[in-house]
Amino acid sequence: MKIYDEKHIKNVAFVGSHNSGKTTLAETMLFEAGLINRRGTVEDKNTISDFQDIEQIRQTSVFATPLHTEWRNYKINIIDTPGLDDFIGEIASTMRVVDTIAVVVNAQHGVEIGTEIIWEYVDKFIKPTLFVINQIDHPNAKYDEAYNSIVNLAGKNTVKIQYPTIIDGAQAIIDVLKMKAYKFGPDGGKPEKLAIPDEHKSMADELHNELVERAAENDEALMELYFDKGTLSEEEMRQGIKKGMMNHELFPVFCVSALKDMGTGRLMGFIDNVAPAAGELKPEQSVEGNDVVCKPEEPAALFVFKTFFEPSVGKINFFKVKSGEVKVGDRLENSRTGELESLNQLFIMDGKKRESVEKLSAGDIGATIKLKDTETNDTLHTAGKKITIKPIKFPDGRIKKVIQPLEKKDEEKLGEALKRMFSQDPTCEAKYSPESKQLILSCQGELHLSIIEWTLKNVYGIDVELSKPKVNYRETIQRPANANYKHKKQSGGAGQFGEVHLKIEPFQEGMPEPEGFNIRGKEEVDLKWGGKLVFYNCITGGVIDARYLPSVLKGILEVMEEGPLTGSYARDIRVMVYDGKMHSVDSNDISFKIAGAHAFKEAFLNAKPRLLEPIHDLEVKVPEELMGNVMTDLQTRRAIIVGMDSDGKYQIIKAKIPLAEMYKYSTNLRSITQGRGTFKTKFASFEVVPSNIQEELVSQ
Repeated sequence: MKIYDEKHIKNVAFVGSHNSGKTTLAETMLFEAGLINRRGTVEDKNTISDFQDIEQIRQTSVFATPLHTEWRNYKINIIDTPGLDDFIGEIASTMRVVDTIAVVVNAQHGVEIGTEIIWEYVDKFIKPTLFVINQIDHPNAKYDEAYNSIVNLAGKNTVKIQYPTIIDGAQAIIDVLKMKAYKFGPDGGKPEKLAIPDEHKSMADELHNELVERAAENDEALMELYFDKGTLSEEEMRQGIKKGMMNHELFPVFCVSALKDMGTGRLMGFIDNVAPAAGELKPEQSVEGNDVVCKPEEPAALFVFKTFFEPSVGKINFFKVKSGEVKVGDRLENSRTGELESLNQLFIMDGKKRESVEKLSAGDIGATIKLKDTETNDTLHTAGKKITIKPIKFPDGRIKKVIQPLEKKDEEKLGEALKRMFSQDPTCEAKYSPESKQLILSCQGELHLSIIEWTLKNVYGIDVELSKPKVNYRETIQRPANANYKHKKQSGGAGQFGEVHLKIEPFQEGMPEPEGFNIRGKEEVDLKWGGKLVFYNCITGGVIDARYLPSVLKGILEVMEEGPLTGSYARDIRVMVYDGKMHSVDSNDISFKIAGAHAFKEAFLNAKPRLLEPIHDLEVKVPEELMGNVMTDLQTRRAIIVGMDSDGKYQIIKAKIPLAEMYKYSTNLRSITQGRGTFKTKFASFEVVPSNIQEELVSQ
């Protein structure tokens, strides 16, 4: 295969909502370029892109799939992404490495929910972006409405390059950059190029002049040319459009019928000669603060943006060559581990098809297999030339479930399977909670969860049970209390004896030292689960030897680790040990540990114990017209609204909400807002649980 340089490589992501036609458009572009002889369809389950079993079963993209095509001396790397935000990790990693983003919009529906959510990531990455209105030939197509919805999304920087029409009863596209009409036969394919019909001349001229002005705005030299000549040539317009796209200040709009292969060749031509090449974008900065320049003569740096496990092959790492070039047999250093990795094979991937290559140059996208310890977000670089590409920030999971195998014998197998799956998809993870003694799975939504469950069953042969996680409460006290306990045990040989008298109080930072005690020592323990235990030695007269006090403290800590009320961690308590007894022969560490634990537990239950629940800061972003329904639902979940903000046509509701009320919130919000609402949470504090709920939890 021909090796392309950074000036002739175009990396494009197809993004957009579910059913917008991204996979069909990618398939048609490969067909148009002659890389495949027959176009597959999603319905027939034979597209190059959606080749995974789960994608064919659901007839929707689940994974981002790299493809490539060659067109007029350019290589176009295409990454077809899922359209559902449950798979936002696939979309985010793709946007991170491409140079142009093509947002595909269905002409029947315009900008949909998925596109709105994806647009937030487009704005975050600030990549050159164009829009493609698909299915213009559909009987229910509403081009003008679809275009207006794009303007509402992207703003005044949207500009038409094309619009659809009918010429002599046939589907046609008017191109106001080239000022030509393209008329298609009933089955699409290569169009007939025509002069723009008289009835469209006025509108085409108006849109052309607008495009000239918008192109000129992005470059001072072009603006001067425009003032001198009153217009720009097609080549000058291309320069202006490219600069506008690179500044994220111009969003060209095209129209196609991907299914009928109408307009795809023209779209590919625009990507070739206008969309920025990999080497034309500004260098990005490495973690070390240096420019990573996309040129083959620079030190090599590969950024791994995706990992996939294929049963017959093993781990496949997908990467972009950020600088330099790589050849088969190269040994590169992993900036995270410091270990050398051998690139024994290099591939260009087209779905499940792998094409071996000997070399890849700066700006290109490829894959390799059998790397020892390289994962998504890792950088491989020329040994001794430290380069770390800034990692992709993946969103935290929005729903959590307890996961466990139905068969106990599958526990180890489940752990290995989950490790592979999380290597492949960093937006989900499983962590064992020592507090609740549960394995907690977090992911992006119910659909994401069902894909995980399907994969475990059908790929790894593990049946799992998913259930509601326990909420990790905290226990504390509200008033002082005294207690004492004598531990005495005699059973043949050496006995056990220890007696402890203590007082406990609620602890707050900055409070004065306890009164009425002769304080001989003080120890502050920062509890690993949050809060403090402050332990005072107030023993006088040597009634308890100082060497036994650490054992008393140990006994108290053991009780705090499994609180007397519900078994939850206890926190924010101070303890004054002020009296007791010991025996010259029978006293030992275990005796005082037991006595301290029992005395503390008794005092705790007499100190008006209270449960504390985790409270999260919640931000919900919803369309303004749905705000009332969302707020009503939040109030039923014991949430307290603390503020509101606006973001365009969206409102952001800020609230504090108990974690216990967040279960299935993602599913409920999606239902209330028809999928248009999004949210994020962050732990804020522990607060007192209402009395009626505490009683219920204690009884449970």
